[in-house]
Amino acid sequence: MHNAFDLIQLFEHCFFAEFNTRLEGGVDEPLYMPVMPDYPARIFFTRDYFASALHEVAHWCVAGAARRLLPDYGYWYAPDGRSTEQQVEFEKVEVKPQALEWIFSAACDARFRVSADNLAAGLGASAEFKEAIAAQARAYCAVLPARPVRFVAALADFYRIKNVLDPAGYRAEFLI
Repeated sequence: MHNAFDLIQLFEHCFFAEFNTRLEGGVDEPLYMPVMPDYPARIFFTRDYFASALHEVAHWCVAGAARRLLPDYGYWYAPDGRSTEQQVEFEKVEVKPQALEWIFSAACDARFRVSADNLAAGLGASAEFKEAIAAQARAYCAVLPARPVRFVAALADFYRIKNVLDPAGYRAEFLI
């Protein structure tokens, strides 16, 4: 059983002491808030959704130190109903976080679904987007940055999953 509370605890164990950052659920829309006086940085994920928590941790892992000082890492966000051009830009920015989310999901033995995040326009994930995510996941298998390494290790240990970083497990045809 996948419980977002477990992710909150694992994230806290991995990162709070060093990064003063907490993972919290219960919101309608995900949001990142940097450290403020009397408050740690907070990564808010949607409601109690396990996949949303993994996705938001992936964004945090991609964000560098300067971006982690900005609300929502300083990124733009166009809501559902984006144009084709906006969707192309969305896919460019989402390759790395979705590749990490896929790896995190594998470390939990949880299903990963590509998020095109544009249901109103009827635009699903393009084949190019899926291939880019798969290629990035395989690249991460070879060289994974320190924060994702720490989280993958904690997840894989907690869920007793082995061989998470085998690049053979990350091919575009595996993506939903």
